[in-house]
Amino acid sequence: MLEQQPNVGSTTLFEQLWGLTNELYQKLEARFQLHPDPSVENLQQYSSLDGNMKGSLTAFSGKEIDWLVHSWLGNPEKSNFSTMRLTTWLKSHIQIPHLAFEFGTLPNGNIFFYIDYIARTELLTDLAHLDRYYEPVNQTFLKLQSDSRLEVFTSKSVYIRLFQSPVSLCYTGAPTLETLELTRTLARETLDRWLTWVDAAEPVTEDAREALAARDLALRRISAERDPGNKFAAQMFGSELTDRLVRSLWGGDRIL
Repeated sequence: MLEQQPNVGSTTLFEQLWGLTNELYQKLEARFQLHPDPSVENLQQYSSLDGNMKGSLTAFSGKEIDWLVHSWLGNPEKSNFSTMRLTTWLKSHIQIPHLAFEFGTLPNGNIFFYIDYIARTELLTDLAHLDRYYEPVNQTFLKLQSDSRLEVFTSKSVYIRLFQSPVSLCYTGAPTLETLELTRTLARETLDRWLTWVDAAEPVTEDAREALAARDLALRRISAERDPGNKFAAQMFGSELTDRLVRSLWGGDRIL
């Protein structure tokens, strides 16, 4: 039973979730050739205006990866709030979904996770894409909807809800060992499934790649700029640093 599971402290929670984020990143690093982008070197360590919140952001690109963001934000010794992100945006040589992970802890101490395949086509009409990449996750989605350990997290932003796929896994849960293990299992399954898709993907025709790349970039930029958390970031870090952080999420200052 959930109530029999011990609560995990804020610092331990952060370490566990950041450890999971790094595990997933290392698996991506082993599969793809990734090169750090110099444009975000000065964001590998930053802090809020009052020094109470810290963060780190690195970004990578490569032959198959257009932009990968690996970041964390928080200060578990002083706050229950933290967030960490691992988002992988593919180049336009294939059209399987992009991959998104976000983990964190909320002010009330609960765990948060968002795990998703970011759509690269119109799923309402591209039924082959829907069936191939989203139907396989539907049973997991439905099962979690009725999982008493979790509570669905619904964004107040219309855009963010539109951005999420129909099988987006976005939940909060009590800070227990059981919830942590469930989060790990879901994340690992999501990544492993995605990697099999990458290996089996058919190439996009040359004449279609430019339009796909343009759509990907627009989606990446808009989703970064429309994130409702940006206004809170500006209060913590000031507008200048926040603007740089937002640009780093979509590669606005990229050098490579």
